[in-house]
Amino acid sequence: MNLLRAFIAIELPATLQDAIGTQTICLRQTLRDDLVRWVPTQNMHLTLKFIGNIANSHLEFLKQLLIRTAESHPQFDLQIGGIGSFPTPKRPRVIWAGIHAPADLVSLQRNIEAGTSRLGYEKEEHPFSPHLTIGRVRQNIDPADLQEIRKSLDGIQIGNIGVARIDSIQLYKSELHSSGSVYTKLFSAPLKNRGET
Repeated sequence: MNLLRAFIAIELPATLQDAIGTQTICLRQTLRDDLVRWVPTQNMHLTLKFIGNIANSHLEFLKQLLIRTAESHPQFDLQIGGIGSFPTPKRPRVIWAGIHAPADLVSLQRNIEAGTSRLGYEKEEHPFSPHLTIGRVRQNIDPADLQEIRKSLDGIQIGNIGVARIDSIQLYKSELHSSGSVYTKLFSAPLKNRGET
């Protein structure tokens, strides 16, 4: 059986992706590629639900779920700003750009989580923490390198990066390659205009 790795996300407009790239260029130059695997700006997206391996025959169910969910949620503005790391600043594994989460985003994500759960997909254990992954710290780096990453993150100040109107949600497939992940958009469902009832 052919399986594909799927996830539901919000695609960022290219202008916002470029703005993130511009604002983080110093950090990318300071922290070498052997310390951090940087996400190409065109791959940056806001994951709403990672689904995992699914059969091609399940795609139609997911498309219908996206259509139903999108029809009941209005478009909203997303504000990007700030920088940080997971799980803690002392032990950075993921470097992220922050998202100011409006209530519309939280509601949309909750409904997607509930809908995928009804379709039989595993519920996410951790609470939704909206962020944009911009880099992943490489495994097995020594304590001095970890210290360098912490210092660089502490020393950088990134304010408001930009605001974008979000007007749709997407279903993607993810293919893992030695050079990094390749994302392919499989489907897009438009959110309703604010004026629609």
